[in-house]
Amino acid sequence: MADIDFPADLLALARASWEEQQRSALTVATAAAVHAAVGAYAEEAGLLRIDVELGLKQAVRHANDG
Repeated sequence: MADIDFPADLLALARASWEEQQRSALTVATAAAVHAAVGAYAEEAGLLRIDVELGLKQAVRHANDG
């Protein structure tokens, strides 16, 4: 999977979602917003949704790794 240069707003939304998940407090609104934003970005960038989802998770959850 290629590195993807995610827009700041998408990264911020994904970080908020991850923080909510860590607190076991993920809301439907946050989940739906991330879902819609990932789909829109994938379509706009001409990428597969799964590649965007996986890359975004990697970028947010492992930002400080190596």
